[in-house]
Amino acid sequence: MRLIGAGTRPGHPVTVHRRIFTVPNVLTVVRFLGVPLFVWLVLSEREYGWGVVVLVVMGSTDWIDGYVARRFDQASALGLILDPLADRIALITVAITLAIAQIIPWWLLALLVIPDASLTLTSLLFFRWHPDLPVSIIGKLRTAALLIGTPMLLLARAIGDEPNAFTVIAWIFLVIGIVGHLIAANNYFWAIIRKHRQLHRPAASESSEPGAR
Repeated sequence: MRLIGAGTRPGHPVTVHRRIFTVPNVLTVVRFLGVPLFVWLVLSEREYGWGVVVLVVMGSTDWIDGYVARRFDQASALGLILDPLADRIALITVAITLAIAQIIPWWLLALLVIPDASLTLTSLLFFRWHPDLPVSIIGKLRTAALLIGTPMLLLARAIGDEPNAFTVIAWIFLVIGIVGHLIAANNYFWAIIRKHRQLHRPAASESSEPGAR
């Protein structure tokens, strides 16, 4: 079964529309709403099992919205911005929540936050907002690994008697996810630089022509 790029129809290129109210965008909003619910369940209620359920739903919407967008021609310009933004907010907020709950160490949180903060500053510096770059396969795999590893950590805490089998499985996925996160961040940074150079190359060449002022 195809997971990456699922829903793509051969011979039918994906068309990006300007529609706002689409099924993928609604699913992305659901993912946004799952973030505060997760924080409340873990930090206030200590309901780790229900926290796992919320993460599973959030991870499922991340896959389903992409499938629906490609399969039913509902890709939108807004979705291209909201989808990676929802992923990033979810990952960072979940990591902060787990660090506060002492389920993951703070150094792991730093490895997630520092690259994202650097990319945000770079995007604002060169584009004043979102550089509108496609999500890479490494980025998608990174997100999947982290969204598998974090529920496993919560399951390990819910079962008790740590470390247990879920703890080991969780850290395998988390290590894969962190490595993918660093690689994706590095690739995204240079993609921002390349796009900025391409956009400003014509102006630079014109200014260098004889008689240009």
